[in-house]
Amino acid sequence: MTARIASAPISWGVIEVPDWGLQLDRQRVLSEMVSLGIAATEFGPEGFLPDPPADRAAALAEAGLQAVGGFFPVVLHRAGEDPLPAIERELEAYVAAGAGTMVLSAVTGEDGYDGAGELTDEEWATLLANLDRALDAAAAVGVTATLHPHLGTVVETPEAVARVVEGSRIGFCLDTGHYTLGGGDPVAFVQQHAARIVHAHLKDVSLEIAARVRAGEFDYREGVRRGMYQALGGGDARISEIVAALSDAGYDGWYVLEQDTVVESEEDAVRAFDNARRSVEFIREAVGA
Repeated sequence: MTARIASAPISWGVIEVPDWGLQLDRQRVLSEMVSLGIAATEFGPEGFLPDPPADRAAALAEAGLQAVGGFFPVVLHRAGEDPLPAIERELEAYVAAGAGTMVLSAVTGEDGYDGAGELTDEEWATLLANLDRALDAAAAVGVTATLHPHLGTVVETPEAVARVVEGSRIGFCLDTGHYTLGGGDPVAFVQQHAARIVHAHLKDVSLEIAARVRAGEFDYREGVRRGMYQALGGGDARISEIVAALSDAGYDGWYVLEQDTVVESEEDAVRAFDNARRSVEFIREAVGA
């Protein structure tokens, strides 16, 4: 493949959030990725792949998939809770599997993604320092750590992202859906901060459903269940413009197809696969793969 296109288990509904929905088995998810011509994947949540680093690497190799890295939610803003030991343990699997990108999410410490956290200045100082410590710890073993601005975390809005840009050396995973839902303009972010973008999660969004989530009409999971995330090209996130802006900026990182999905039945699982297929076709055309 000429473009660095990968997928993630969340597109099949496999997620770290408790009581989210059916968690499809590893063999099915990985084999369906391969059937779409996908050659690489993120790890997925704890428990999806084996925990021992060598076993995790072997599971992906047996499936015929390259390891990209993964989404790693961690509390980074509490002065009394050092996140580095957990990050360093996770990095062992990255080294074993040859994965190059750790995608950190600065979670609140509560389950799920309903309600963002407001930090004090002291907590911000701790967060920014820990981001740089994570960046250095990853670099020491040949991995690039990035920060994923994410709905329902302590770095969600463009204002919070700007504070990280100014106060930390870490690069970003631009998630086209979450940055849009947080009130940002991904195209403008690429144009202003292209040098800080080292990873990309591509998801399309329905702004109508997202507005209902933000208004409190229903929670994040219910918004996802109702179609807040769409197959690429089917929503309002201007994916083609974002990809064009990344290309113009010389971006050479991964394009990860990563659409949050709730699977409650076989019908949902089939729909998730079809959405993944449509997204693969869309991004291949967009990047000329």
